[in-house]
Amino acid sequence: MNKKIIFIFLIFSVSLISFSARLKDISEFRGARDNQLFGIGIVTGLNGTGDTGRAPSELINNMMKNLGVEISSSLTTKNSALVMIFADIPAFYKEGMKLDVTVTAFGDAKSLEGGYLVQTPLKGADNKVYAVAQGSVLTGGANVKASDNLQTKTKISGYIPTGAIVENEIPSQFTDDNFVTLNLKTPDVTTAARVSLAINTVFSDKIAKASDPSSIQVKIPDLFYDDVISFLALIEEIDVQPDVKAKIIINEKTGTIVLGGNIKMSDFTLSYGNYVISVEKGKIGEENATISNIITALKTAGAVPQDIISIIQNISAAGYIFGDVVVM
Repeated sequence: MNKKIIFIFLIFSVSLISFSARLKDISEFRGARDNQLFGIGIVTGLNGTGDTGRAPSELINNMMKNLGVEISSSLTTKNSALVMIFADIPAFYKEGMKLDVTVTAFGDAKSLEGGYLVQTPLKGADNKVYAVAQGSVLTGGANVKASDNLQTKTKISGYIPTGAIVENEIPSQFTDDNFVTLNLKTPDVTTAARVSLAINTVFSDKIAKASDPSSIQVKIPDLFYDDVISFLALIEEIDVQPDVKAKIIINEKTGTIVLGGNIKMSDFTLSYGNYVISVEKGKIGEENATISNIITALKTAGAVPQDIISIIQNISAAGYIFGDVVVM
């Protein structure tokens, strides 16, 4: 039976469309950031699929001693596994709020399915405890191995929804001497200048200034001296048109082409197999000379994805496309 390969072209052309975005969606206030938490613990209740080494047994023995339980001999079991626990704590999370937790096997456990994570402290980069994790491990993905025509599923990572409770708030400070700083998620000189101009226009005062391509400093007006949150809420809702760098992303394996930014070309003539492309005075025939129109014309002429990708790469290599071409 013949296999049909379907190639999908995702073409996003924004060169002719003006769009705007809220500052809330393209930037963040400095100081309001997530932090990563980490811990090492024990998952128990496994049906013989735990670690074969002694490290988990020694940890279990230590846990039991800390709980005041004395055992006469070393405890060895394959029903437990040594695991790493990961969680992200957003800014301004308070004591008692809950976090999702990811659990992965540290040793040679075959599966964490059906296991239960024993109470484990989660620490930040400063080695302080900020949350405690505990709960049933849910396993989803599976690594499949073939042996004697049988498939053995090993689930060595899992997930505990709301499995950690915040015990200590991570200090966050987003004001500095009556100033707040906006950090763009994608640094850009033009976008930073537009953000500064938009803020100054809305408040009819020169309170914002771009200090570099990623940061805009904003002075808190006297009117909001004792109500900073309301001021930040107004800032977040301001619309700005981000400047998008001209870029073409090509995935040769899937035949996907993604276009972004204001991609322009100079005049050229290219011959590739049975195809001839000529751009004169910014036109392809009666159409504007855009990458999107070139792709459409080539598809109409029967070009396969490999041909189209090769043509775009050759045009770019010759220097006729004013933008980045990224091949994945």
